[in-house]
Amino acid sequence: MLETHDLWLFVVSGLLLNMTPGADTLYIFSHASSQGFKSGLAAALGISTGCMVHIVAASIGLSALLVASATAFTVVKVIGALYLLYLGFKMIFQSASLVSSQRARFVSFQTIFWQGCLTNALNPKVALFFLAFLPQFVDQQAQYHSLSMLFLGVVFNVNGTLWNILIAWSATLTLQKLTSDHFAIRWFHKTVGVLFLFLGLKLLLDEH
Repeated sequence: MLETHDLWLFVVSGLLLNMTPGADTLYIFSHASSQGFKSGLAAALGISTGCMVHIVAASIGLSALLVASATAFTVVKVIGALYLLYLGFKMIFQSASLVSSQRARFVSFQTIFWQGCLTNALNPKVALFFLAFLPQFVDQQAQYHSLSMLFLGVVFNVNGTLWNILIAWSATLTLQKLTSDHFAIRWFHKTVGVLFLFLGLKLLLDEH
């Protein structure tokens, strides 16, 4: 019923893609290092939820409609880019107060979760990735094409989530040792903020 092929290659490829450092990795690192493992876990789960939105959309054909409609693609792209810019400015300007004392402002797990979710769910480039990647491992004559796509997407997302949880755990062990170094933590958050600004501008300026 699942009608896929080369599943082992799909799993290996997915793991390598998930292990490639990027904005998601830094997002998890920044929260796990400043607020502990639970915050990193919330970031990881938020990111996987955002990816799941695109996986379901790709499976039922909504992503194809998004790509086919220049207007819809542009609207989602602009919204996603503006949200990334908002997060970037927020991380840069709040980095000083975030670590200025032991009573630094606590970012709720719910906020971290939804920020991670929206950074992926509002990025049409993620939709393009799943739309291009998943069908390569579905049999051309598959009777249940959507179900096969969904199955592969879930496998990819589960592996990615486990990797991201490992990142959160590692960040908690290694980077929390720097909590007494306000300078290092402040500039780490500024770096993540600058990266989000770059990704937001890049997404905004990218051609369809």
